[in-house]
Amino acid sequence: MSKTTVGEQTPAAPDDQGLGAAGSQLSTAPTETLSGAPALGVVGWARWFWRQLTSMRVALLLLLLLALGAIPGSLIPQTGTDPTKVADFLKENPTLGPVYDKLGLFHVYSSVWFSAIYLLLFVSLIGCIIPRTWQFVGQLRGRPPGAPRRLTRLPAHTTWRAGGEPEEVREAALVLLKKRRFRAHLAGDAVAAEKGYLREVGNLAFHIALIVMLVAFAWGQLFKMEGNKLIVEGDGFSNTLTQYDDIKSGTLFSTDDLEPFSFTLNDFTGTYEVSGPNKGTPRTYQAALTYSVGAYGKDEKTVVKVNHPLEIGDSKVYLTAHGYAPAVTVRNGKGEVVYRDAVPLLPLDSNVTSSGVIRVLDGYRDAKGKSEQLAFQAFLLPSYAKGNEVSSVFPALLNPVLNLVPYHGDLGVDSGIPQSVYQLDKSHMKAFKDAKGLQMRENLKPGETLTLPGGAGSITYDGTKEWANFQVTQQPGSGWALGGALTAIFGLAASLFIQRRRVWVRAVKGADGVTVVEMAGLGRSESAKLPEEIGDLAGLLYDQTPAAPDPDDDPGGPEAASGPDADPEPTPGAAPEAAPGSPTPHPRAVPAEGLEK
Repeated sequence: MSKTTVGEQTPAAPDDQGLGAAGSQLSTAPTETLSGAPALGVVGWARWFWRQLTSMRVALLLLLLLALGAIPGSLIPQTGTDPTKVADFLKENPTLGPVYDKLGLFHVYSSVWFSAIYLLLFVSLIGCIIPRTWQFVGQLRGRPPGAPRRLTRLPAHTTWRAGGEPEEVREAALVLLKKRRFRAHLAGDAVAAEKGYLREVGNLAFHIALIVMLVAFAWGQLFKMEGNKLIVEGDGFSNTLTQYDDIKSGTLFSTDDLEPFSFTLNDFTGTYEVSGPNKGTPRTYQAALTYSVGAYGKDEKTVVKVNHPLEIGDSKVYLTAHGYAPAVTVRNGKGEVVYRDAVPLLPLDSNVTSSGVIRVLDGYRDAKGKSEQLAFQAFLLPSYAKGNEVSSVFPALLNPVLNLVPYHGDLGVDSGIPQSVYQLDKSHMKAFKDAKGLQMRENLKPGETLTLPGGAGSITYDGTKEWANFQVTQQPGSGWALGGALTAIFGLAASLFIQRRRVWVRAVKGADGVTVVEMAGLGRSESAKLPEEIGDLAGLLYDQTPAAPDPDDDPGGPEAASGPDADPEPTPGAAPEAAPGSPTPHPRAVPAEGLEK
């Protein structure tokens, strides 16, 4: 029968030669030592600082500080994202605002303190990975250490008697362990084997992936670009700086980094739920584009949907918003066309009730021949319903009505003061009056015309086009960041679920000339799987080697000790009860003798 025990590893006695070496280097993690005062001198302090910086606890602390430092960047408006909100915050908080500004909380990710944490974490990870990688490569090039003198002192071990020669047992053990994907070799009177190197590979891959992610994020922030462009059906866009409505970029980004491409919005399609509790909810938003890459690229057609961008090199073109642009024609008193275009209006609600301003800046003269400017405050109701003249009842163009309020005068566009294209500055404008002396306001359906009083001209509502807003992003390193994140996940899983362990099998002649086999294992951490694996290997090896009979100490045999007061003797071939958590002994294992001699 076998004797299998599982317990805590006790400190090695002086005569346990090789026990320390057997358990060493199961991991490349640096040994944690009590930090004492460094030796005097610059070199001593530098060595002490470097050891602290590259320790695991400092790396975890820096990672925590980096996560905490990113919180203000999410809660406080940032200059690079929305400078208008930053200005409003400073105006509303005259005491707290300057404090935030001095602490760099309006530009967290480019602040000195955040960059310092970022760089220290980067250096800490590199300083930790390089020596561990070098040590792990050395372990891969070497062989598992030889067996300790006393295998019975290891946490999981078992012994039995075999009838074959020790050399035959060792050879069978070597073949078995290699078949089980152990790195195994003969070391004296034992076979030494090791398995689970992927644990350390996963650990190193996790740390390397963190570095890749840090580099990718930094690279992406420095060279990123993000711009928006509103395009009406039939209009086009070329990826140049002047074509964007607004653009934000990283510190090291230049216009030479823009991908050379262009596209035209052929058609926009939007469908909506027509009934039920979700009535009016968008079902489909898609834009049909014709695009080309380079100055002489071939035209290609594609469809851009929400979360399905057009990818050209490092650039991605996202569909982000949608609205309506009523097409109008403005004529002067002589009937001459002075303006004809589709004007995008800004949606105000979920039913796309829209508002904006139609401006006629040049070429218009009133009935007296005086040069001035026209403006029309416009409200579009895509689905007009009687009794609800102020808003649309559905987002689709079921019954479009354009409400116009005309003005004339000076729009103030030459003053140098920036204006919103969706708002009208009425400080130098006068409203047209109707026959009753009231401010003129008219609802127009497609094809209808509003005639201005006094021969001032007219405006015709020709129909409605749709517009789409596109966001063009260019962030190099995003692929590397994704790859690093996936590698970190798999590396962490490997380091958590794979156990690195060593197994030794010793076969020697016992005191009575019978081969005694010892098998023991040692893992990186305590786990029930190691004793189970030792029991499984012991059973397989026992089946491959001939069994030895039990030593018969009593000449009378089993029958002589069968009295009522006699202690029960184990029957040959019967398995003893195993300790909790220990491997199940092989049913034909027999007790070993002479192990401690």
